[in-house]
Amino acid sequence: MTHLQQPFDRNLVRLHRDRAARDAKFDDFLEQEVAERLADRLLDIKRDFSSILILGCKRGYLTKLVQRQMPNARIVQCDLSLRMVERAAQNTGLPAAAIDEEHLNFEDQEFDLIISNLALHWVNDLPGCFLQVGHKLKPDGLFLASMIGGESLATVRNAFLEAEMDVTGGASPRFSPVLDLREAAALLQRAGFALPVADLDRISVSYGSGLKLLHDLRGMGETAALTQGIKHLTARSVLMAGLSKLESQKDGQGRLPVIFDILFLTGWRPDASQQKPLRPGSAKSRLADALGSFEQNLNGPAKPS
Repeated sequence: MTHLQQPFDRNLVRLHRDRAARDAKFDDFLEQEVAERLADRLLDIKRDFSSILILGCKRGYLTKLVQRQMPNARIVQCDLSLRMVERAAQNTGLPAAAIDEEHLNFEDQEFDLIISNLALHWVNDLPGCFLQVGHKLKPDGLFLASMIGGESLATVRNAFLEAEMDVTGGASPRFSPVLDLREAAALLQRAGFALPVADLDRISVSYGSGLKLLHDLRGMGETAALTQGIKHLTARSVLMAGLSKLESQKDGQGRLPVIFDILFLTGWRPDASQQKPLRPGSAKSRLADALGSFEQNLNGPAKPS
């Protein structure tokens, strides 16, 4: 595959997660907030799951939430980073495996639920990953995932793009591409999931400084990992210019507003027991009767009143 087909350096993604896992005191508020929203969505599904895969478990926060909801289920957790796997096993008391999200080494139809929190936006071949997920699910099994996408960090992206243009006269690949809502929904359909749903939550965060924001992104393991990106530290002149532009975007309270758009994806492995749309024209009652309204036959050309 070419670099254009593989935008992300997966080894660099792994190293970033390894580094993030070493900081046991770091408060990954975003992972925890989104994990709780995923767990809430799981509660809305009135069904028990007996075999569950946590795909991209990171520090194990989502695993613990799923454990509480389904204490009798068999739960398997995995992550690209061996350091994260060790951290998750320590935090949850469950074994964890170092497995690449792009190569799911599990048996077909092994799980009835696969759930992932903020891990898949670093996958190069998302259609292939989603196809693998579908194969690992039992018929009528559920795939539930969250991903960073949409307009996430748009102000930060623009600030550093403009700063580099001002300082060097050009711009290097620095920020990863992300999905929008329509693309995410199309990927679910392309992978063959039944009843696919994609929706978006916008999480607004404010920072006292741009440096604190950059520190948090590093602590999350969410710094750039582009195949064709720069392989050295950002020049101090570019860094300072970018931070200066972020300072100019502070609000009246001296805070820097930042948004994270979180895509939530839901899809089911097809099964004959699932609901299916009725054939067009098969309705047995009139919409006008249900609405208590008058129905006018428009056969033939319309006439002005």
